[in-house]
Amino acid sequence: MVDAPSTSDLRAALDDVALLGPFYAATANPAEVVDDSWRPLRALYTDPEPLATRIDQVAVALGTEDQRVAASITYQGLAARLVSPLIALAAVHGLTATWSPDTLHWRRAVTGPWPLWESDERPRAPLAVELPDAVAEALVEPHLVALAVAVRAQVAVSERTLRGNAASAVVAAGRLVARSRPGYSSAAWIVVRHLLGTDGLADSGVFTTGWGFRRRSCCLYYRVPGGGVCGDCVLTGRQ
Repeated sequence: MVDAPSTSDLRAALDDVALLGPFYAATANPAEVVDDSWRPLRALYTDPEPLATRIDQVAVALGTEDQRVAASITYQGLAARLVSPLIALAAVHGLTATWSPDTLHWRRAVTGPWPLWESDERPRAPLAVELPDAVAEALVEPHLVALAVAVRAQVAVSERTLRGNAASAVVAAGRLVARSRPGYSSAAWIVVRHLLGTDGLADSGVFTTGWGFRRRSCCLYYRVPGGGVCGDCVLTGRQ
């Protein structure tokens, strides 16, 4: 009989996948409860101020006055931040976390991705066949869809654009896991393909060769001064 994973297993697994890069970093350390700067993700989806501020900061950083561009890039960055740790956690360690809008917390950072803290330190270890569903249930509706609704309440950016941004973030997260931890490439592939088949992400793009991906929309980065098109953009290869 296999013992159920302990709270220390989740903390250790998150510490491990954080080595993949800043977008994969998250903690489940209960000591973080003493830091009153943490806010639950639900606050980001319901309080317009922090998201509006983030969009304005992105606009300044990009050097654009086009709020649709800033909102799109803001969404893509936050989506990547939310999906990367959980995809890596599932693919490499076979675990998920609660990762709900009420237990997952963020706090502002001057530079770089916002830090994440999961306040429910209990890990979940679904059967392998159930793991992709568990990841999708934790990510798509609670976060990717909720964040898109919150962004579109601020700026009139296309739902299709944001859906493509989310899909691009999911594929990029899985691809880096596969490249950094080749032994877990198949596991990452299964999780990513399942996510792209959910209602929230379906028809957002197609795989080409291997981890190559072509989305059916554009994140609008080409409108940034000096910007261009991304490698998976629907506009790639066009004049």
